[in-house]
Amino acid sequence: MSTPFPFTAVVGQDDLRLALLLNAVSPAVGGVLVRGEKGTAKSTAVRALSALLPRVDVVSGCRFSCDPGSPDPACPDGPHAPGASGSRPARMVELPVGASEDRLVGALDIERALTEGVKAFEPGLLADAHRGILYVDEVNLLHDHLVDLLLDAAAMGASYVEREGVSVRHAARFLLVGTMNPEEGELRPQLLDRFGLTVEVAASREPGQRVEVVRRRLAYDDDPASFAARWADEEAAVRRRVVAARELLPRVRLGDGALRQIAATCAAFEVDGMRADIVMARTATALAAWAGRTDVLAEDVRQAALLALPHRRRRNPFDAPGLDEDKLDDTLEQFAGEGDDDPDGDGPDGPGPGGPDGGPGGGGGQPDAGPQDGDTGARPEEPGAARPAPAGADERPDPAKSAPAGAGEQSVGACEPFRTKVLSVPGLGEGAAGRRSRARTEQGRTTGARRPRGALTKLHLTATVRAAAPHQRARGRSGPGLVVRGDDLRQATREGREGNLVLFVVDASGSMAARQRMGAVKGAVLSLLLDAYQRRDKVGLVTFRGAAADVALPPTSSVDAAAARLESLPTGGRTPLAAGLLKAHEVLRVERLRDPARRALVVVVTDGRATGGPEPVALAERAARLFAAEQVACVVVDCESGPVRLGLATRLAAGLGGTAVTLDELRADSIAGLVRDVRATSRRAA
Repeated sequence: MSTPFPFTAVVGQDDLRLALLLNAVSPAVGGVLVRGEKGTAKSTAVRALSALLPRVDVVSGCRFSCDPGSPDPACPDGPHAPGASGSRPARMVELPVGASEDRLVGALDIERALTEGVKAFEPGLLADAHRGILYVDEVNLLHDHLVDLLLDAAAMGASYVEREGVSVRHAARFLLVGTMNPEEGELRPQLLDRFGLTVEVAASREPGQRVEVVRRRLAYDDDPASFAARWADEEAAVRRRVVAARELLPRVRLGDGALRQIAATCAAFEVDGMRADIVMARTATALAAWAGRTDVLAEDVRQAALLALPHRRRRNPFDAPGLDEDKLDDTLEQFAGEGDDDPDGDGPDGPGPGGPDGGPGGGGGQPDAGPQDGDTGARPEEPGAARPAPAGADERPDPAKSAPAGAGEQSVGACEPFRTKVLSVPGLGEGAAGRRSRARTEQGRTTGARRPRGALTKLHLTATVRAAAPHQRARGRSGPGLVVRGDDLRQATREGREGNLVLFVVDASGSMAARQRMGAVKGAVLSLLLDAYQRRDKVGLVTFRGAAADVALPPTSSVDAAAARLESLPTGGRTPLAAGLLKAHEVLRVERLRDPARRALVVVVTDGRATGGPEPVALAERAARLFAAEQVACVVVDCESGPVRLGLATRLAAGLGGTAVTLDELRADSIAGLVRDVRATSRRAA
């Protein structure tokens, strides 16, 4: 077994370490979501946390880690006889992004249940993580139905497996930690809300701290055991502090004044629902226990707000998570001392060790940094230093990089996004689960049955009985039961929805440069981007202007990155329509190699004009025929305006084998099913 990197040796990242330790003190806080750029020690810190958790007493031989002091009466391995017990270190279980539902929640052996009448259950990762840590790296890339199962289990403290009338329930209480890089896509707001705390991490811009990070990492890689031994005392001290805080937690007093501050803060920031209030109360209580106090102070409430509220204020993917700290301070000051019989917040036991102004009892309960230790143990920055900017804060695209500078170019802001109708790809796909186009999926309504390919996961009971029925006499059936063999089993085929690749091809030429028109165009594309986010699509952005086309954003799950590129998109110059279409065709070709099951929807936003170079119109028509020949679903958003219209966008749509829609029609109810009619339109044109 490899030696993990010591938790106390992680340089900086004070908020991350504090959030993890608060959940170790009080798992009821609800877990941590860690957001940040790659290479910021997210996974290292999470994996190191398990070494700080106390050992777990378990019933010997129980696959579900029952507590011998209070075993689960519904444990599938129970009932447990008293006396047989042992202990083991707390586990950290990792959930891979590509895990199946059966691997997560466990699986019933349907074949044995039907043929032998045995309810055989193989525990999943939720059972392994009981009373430990469940870590999901890249949680934003996990399939939605797995995230739903995961968060339901975390909220209820139990996992339920229901399969063809057979039901198994077992306890599943764990510390849930997810990490993600926002550049690769966001979680839905309702899923963000299920994580108790969130932390934004970024690499330090201080050369001294970066040097220390490299120094420690090199020392660890050279000799992990020796490096861990240098930090053994600090690890033991934090471990003891976690145990002491857990013991103190039930005695911590959350006064009426602190509760009013919590409620006022959640109301001031317009947080939906009551979960934020509850999480803030639990976090503030854990902060006081971590600081060694029995009373919650105003600074605990402030720190709890900074950890529990930013992700709950994100209403759509274009909102940056964060909290106005000046507004937070004003709210806390306004409600300070109201409704509390102890306005000083000291409580009957005083301010606690170290007092509210320093030491381990300081407000906010920041974790202590490691000690000075020469070349591999120098103390990192003290808590309270300037917090790093959120990941992605400095990554807005430079307009000068998105297109070559030229005379007459301008950048126009987008109009307010609006709700669009569903655009879907025709036919039946088999891509990644999503919410746009019809597809064969593991989730959805049952449409038929087939022989299983590999392990049976979704039994089609009627088809299985029909397959077994003709052979009962030959199999010597004598009793009331049905004689079923393995080759009788049938897998249910289901139809649901898939996510697609929505590739935007946007005309940024001079003919689109009228300020009002380009603002409307950007507003329409933003609306479609928001729809793509809600339907779990990948998105890409190709722009064309001047003499060439550029891939402003390669296909990604991060629609907010696409929105940022679009916001800074300048306009001006000629209209190389053929170059834009050819660039989009190349993007689709490469993406098919990477993800062949994901079907594409191409949205061309243009007035249909083509200028620049020899025979620009003929070149554009030939490029359009490439999409029609490959039956790529296409929609042309016609941006032509004015009393005299040439109808060039409609002509382009016909060449693409797709459908044209005006900006006004994009808002109207009449465009439902536009892309579903692509094939019909193509056949009529032929």
